[in-house]
Amino acid sequence: MRPLAALILGLALCLLTATAAGAQAVTAGAWPARAQAAAGAAAAAGARTSSAAVTCTAASGKERKLAAQMSQGIAAALQGRSSVVSLAVADTRTRITCSQHTRRHFHSASIVKVIILGALLRHLAAEHRDLSAEQVTLTTEMITESSNSAATTLWDELGRRHLQRFLNLAKMTHTTLGTDGFWGLTRVTAHDEMLLLKVLKGTHSILDKPSRSYAMSLMANVIPSQRWGVTAGAPADMTAHVKNGWLPDPVLWVINSIGIFTGPDRHYRIVVLTRDNPDMTYGVDTIQDVAEVINHDLNPGATDVVPASAPYPSWGTPDEQIPAR
Repeated sequence: MRPLAALILGLALCLLTATAAGAQAVTAGAWPARAQAAAGAAAAAGARTSSAAVTCTAASGKERKLAAQMSQGIAAALQGRSSVVSLAVADTRTRITCSQHTRRHFHSASIVKVIILGALLRHLAAEHRDLSAEQVTLTTEMITESSNSAATTLWDELGRRHLQRFLNLAKMTHTTLGTDGFWGLTRVTAHDEMLLLKVLKGTHSILDKPSRSYAMSLMANVIPSQRWGVTAGAPADMTAHVKNGWLPDPVLWVINSIGIFTGPDRHYRIVVLTRDNPDMTYGVDTIQDVAEVINHDLNPGATDVVPASAPYPSWGTPDEQIPAR
């Protein structure tokens, strides 16, 4: 696959001033009445905590204290939250890994778009073909702006056979593709999402280097209103390659965030999946509270960090339509 750096740069410069296509300002008063009722019911029921402890481990003795600190910090961040949470972390420098409910299933919302991208790049490489100009446009819109129409076009173009082939090659055996064209209802786990991020950054990958570089470049250029979640608290001098998803399912919200953070001689991966959030902002806050702990502990001494994202006017607009239930 030929390098696409010049094209990506041009697209990125254009995106710096772009806003998400079709985004609409949504206020709490404009939400469906049932969503407001669900939020009230969640508050009335009282916050709950996860039944499983967060487990962070380290290979070397000197890092075990930090791993224990991270376990406690993440658990404290989740204390009292009504969100159902699954998470996974892996850092190449400290060799610390964290996990909680990594085999629990969640609807993907738009994080499935990274699977679509990976499947397309793998399929084209296997056939010794380059991305067409149209595919460059569609993949850029799908990842950087979370375009649903672009995702649907590529989903249909690939077909389930090629999408499933990619999942099989990536050993993402706990991921189930959405049916009837509802790609946002793909069932994912934190375990499999970590495998996906490893495909994008790992040394023994099913994607060739140009494909991995292209995917990482797109994820590094996601528009500002969609760069929330696992980016909170990350050092500003590291590059955040991120993709998020948000969806009322059908009333309480699924809010997911995945990311790879790269810097000199190291990188780390974070996956946080959530559901049963009374609204989008609540789910984003849950993820950002966790991410700030993780990013802080993996980067002690960092003073210039990415702040937690404040709500944008587009927050609360569903990421994809789902079947009526």
